[in-house]
Amino acid sequence: MELEQIVPALALIAVLILVIPGFIESNIKKKVFLKNLGIWTIIVLFLMIILYLIF
Repeated sequence: MELEQIVPALALIAVLILVIPGFIESNIKKKVFLKNLGIWTIIVLFLMIILYLIF
């Protein structure tokens, strides 16, 4: 891995560490949690596909 790939990966991990506790706390009910997790999965996959096609 080059430095150009490591820095964004570390930034993503840092953001996830900051966001996940609040996300889990606000989604105590299993049904709401799975719904929100599914929405975020779709968003992330969509962004990854768009960025792959651009670059």
